Amino acid sequence: MPSVLQGAGGRSGAIDGQDDNTAQQEEMKRQLLSQILESDAKERLSRIALVKPQKASAISDILLQMARSGQVRQRVSEEQLIMLLDQVDQVGANESANKITLTWQVTRKKTFDDDDDDWDL
Repeated sequence: MPSVLQGAGGRSGAIDGQDDNTAQQEEMKRQLLSQILESDAKERLSRIALVKPQKASAISDILLQMARSGQVRQRVSEEQLIMLLDQVDQVGANESANKITLTWQVTRKKTFDDDDDDWDL
């Protein structure tokens, strides 16, 4: 008698294959980052990843893209990483400044008619 777990095994295998693939990609990213980052910069990026994982991922992607396009000619120092972080923060600030904010305007309803001039004496 086949169990439910055996029937789902085919789908589970496909999911495991995807997990293995993403794990391999992550390992390749880590290896490339360790090649292009100095140890101080790598430590700073790992500390950033603890606090802001999305920001660390974005910085990692930028660094990897720069390395693949040949823009990184030597290992990235901690000071260079800080400069890159500042640039990303400035771009984020500019994008948030360009967002449209909705404001609600409250108009008061007049309690008297415009035709009635109570001020005429």
